[in-house]
Amino acid sequence: MYDPLLSPGPGVGEPYPDSYWADTAGPAPEDEGQLNTVIDTDVVIIGGGYTGLSAAYHLAKNHHIEAVVLEANKTGWGCSGRNGGFALKAAGRLSYQKMISRYGDKVAHAMFDEMFEGLDRLRSLIKTEKIDCDQQSDGHLWVAHKSRMMNVIESEAEFLRKQFNYDVDILSADDLKQQHFISNEAKGALRFRDGFGIHPLKLVYGYHEMFRKLGGKIYSASPVVQWDKVSGKHLLHTPQGLVRANRVICATNGYTAPKLHEGLRNRTFPVLSNVIVTRPLTTSELEETGFQSSDVITDTRTLRFYYRKLPDNRILIGGRSAVTGADACNEKHNQNLINALVKKFAPLANINYEYKWGGWVCVTFDDIPHIYHDEKDSSVVYGMGYGGSGVSYSLQAGVRLAQKMAGIHTDLPMCNSPLPRFPFAPFRRVGQRGLYHYYHARDERSVVIT
Repeated sequence: MYDPLLSPGPGVGEPYPDSYWADTAGPAPEDEGQLNTVIDTDVVIIGGGYTGLSAAYHLAKNHHIEAVVLEANKTGWGCSGRNGGFALKAAGRLSYQKMISRYGDKVAHAMFDEMFEGLDRLRSLIKTEKIDCDQQSDGHLWVAHKSRMMNVIESEAEFLRKQFNYDVDILSADDLKQQHFISNEAKGALRFRDGFGIHPLKLVYGYHEMFRKLGGKIYSASPVVQWDKVSGKHLLHTPQGLVRANRVICATNGYTAPKLHEGLRNRTFPVLSNVIVTRPLTTSELEETGFQSSDVITDTRTLRFYYRKLPDNRILIGGRSAVTGADACNEKHNQNLINALVKKFAPLANINYEYKWGGWVCVTFDDIPHIYHDEKDSSVVYGMGYGGSGVSYSLQAGVRLAQKMAGIHTDLPMCNSPLPRFPFAPFRRVGQRGLYHYYHARDERSVVIT
């Protein structure tokens, strides 16, 4: 599997992974094919996923700025087409409590509103543009996997009400059984009234079509293999072509090649997440699990599992897995997900999966995304680092990137500060292995390890 820390690039025209999303999304939308000539443009966007296509669309629609998109493989080939389809009120991994302690009340409230705006924008865009992406009803369950985690849930609920005037519902284990599903592991839950499930590849196909309807051009099988700057012009070489541009947007997120641009080196950390999808549950399995909910679900583990019932009654479950790309296809990671699913739902003891795949989540050192410019060259702008919460916020990031190109400033930490470099970057994965062992032990014990 492509490893962003070790591989020279993500390939050229690689097929989609053998995922449930690729199998059910329908044919990929038309594009311009591989770039095989020399073109000039004001803005070139590297990456044909949520962020890049959102930036391209909003540049054209809101600011009338010309842009072209270069995609190494196919639209949504990276995490935009591999994620679990969880549209949440989130951006990055920084908790709301830490937002307040780091930035203060005023800025933290502005960041909270920014996340809300991203989710609302996504909901509105799906409706107004009639994007057929299997949108499910609103609801996000944060399920306590141990009894002690109910204290954490109750504290979080009180915090959200007091600090942000944001109301949530606390559900008991019995509430979950009556309204959502039957699981011996679930001791209760905090239910957010916002957040919903979607088909992620169909969503990115929708963005693709929106941009092309405005006259935008998307070149697939066209990775950037060399990047020069001569006389103020960026020269982006692809295997068969060349783009000359005044400005560049990097929207490669967790799939950023290590030598794409010096300004991005060691500023993100790609972390693998595996996903499996089961066969459709039988009528008796649905009855025994009581699985009536279409809410998206996460649990209270630090190494959390995320899962949901899909519209065709299959169960999707995902979680952290391998540390390196070389180990990504190890069957034990998929078996770990099956084991986790059975632990949650005992009646599914004999179930197996029909689809398996993985993708790279982009983590930043300060746990927030960044939409900013290169510190040495303001004509290079990037948007990345969603930490597993990119389905909704990547759309908002594209809006902010377009505004930056139009000279509009946004006074938020994610929009006015650069991606910090990781200290001791060559040893990131050594630390990751150690943390995984520690977090697993802490998550699964009945008492808290301090």
